[in-house]
Amino acid sequence: MRFEGKRRTWLKLAAAAAGASALAGVQPAWAQARVKVAAVYTVPVEQQWVSRIHKALNEAKARGEIDYVFSESVSNADYERVLRQYAEQGSALILGESFAVEAAARKVARDYPKTAFLMGSSGKPQAPNFSVFDNYIQEPSYLTGMIAGGITKTNHIGMVGGYAIPEVNRLMHAFMEGAREVNPKVKFTVSFIGSWFDPPKAKEAAFAMIDKGADVLYAERFGVSDAAKEKGRLAIGNVINTQPQYPATVVASALWNMEPTVAAALAKVKSGQFKNEDYGSYSLMKYKGAELAPLGTFEGKVPADVMAKVKAKEKAILDGKFVVKVVETEPKSTQ
Repeated sequence: MRFEGKRRTWLKLAAAAAGASALAGVQPAWAQARVKVAAVYTVPVEQQWVSRIHKALNEAKARGEIDYVFSESVSNADYERVLRQYAEQGSALILGESFAVEAAARKVARDYPKTAFLMGSSGKPQAPNFSVFDNYIQEPSYLTGMIAGGITKTNHIGMVGGYAIPEVNRLMHAFMEGAREVNPKVKFTVSFIGSWFDPPKAKEAAFAMIDKGADVLYAERFGVSDAAKEKGRLAIGNVINTQPQYPATVVASALWNMEPTVAAALAKVKSGQFKNEDYGSYSLMKYKGAELAPLGTFEGKVPADVMAKVKAKEKAILDGKFVVKVVETEPKSTQ
């Protein structure tokens, strides 16, 4: 009886502590277990797009929110097997890019309905547990286009992309519209290299554009800025900020921040409320999922009147007074 009395006392104290923690906005320790997260990437983690997911997950790991494991450079043929492996190992949340393996990824999700899947995808969410996301950074892409249109001397901009898919096309179209806003005379040469990670091929495509007169290059892929640097031309970055590596070449970049998307998904997983949703909106500027990188070494070198227009447009976007049009058809050369 004495033991039972002490047991009841301990339970009351534990309940009181939990209640106090809840009131203070802090969950009790046993509710703060790390979420098991896995990611499956078809390219190396150095690749621009994937690097942003990897960065956000590593930050969550450093904060003690998650246990994070990943596989990189997974072939399309092996993608389903690796997804199943992580699901079998008890991952609560699995991320990746399913653009080229949609059917396989969705099949695995159906087979593991209690696992949360958050996949980069061109498709729609799938009940009950397959959510989608993408880098909807067309807003800062528009702003970088304005800068490019304002700094070109030849009125010829070269654009090198990986594949002509909606995710790439909408950023290119936004960039082109931004350039045209400040410079109606600007022309474009557009090329796709048929790869997500082939810097030498992207570099050669950029060289060809420079030979045709392009003095500003849109670097959707790695390798383009190398060509611009070697030839003394300027470049505009995409997804990440590579100006530290190219301080005299990369003028500005449209940045993608995956942190808001990851935070939203983890909150849903922790609360047991994860379901099939589209997380694309978390990549917009209003959620801090996208931004125009600081000009850094080019501060003061872009014409003041151009930057005034860029700042005004940025404010209009954040205030909801200007919406960047999403166009997902393949962009064509106009040069």
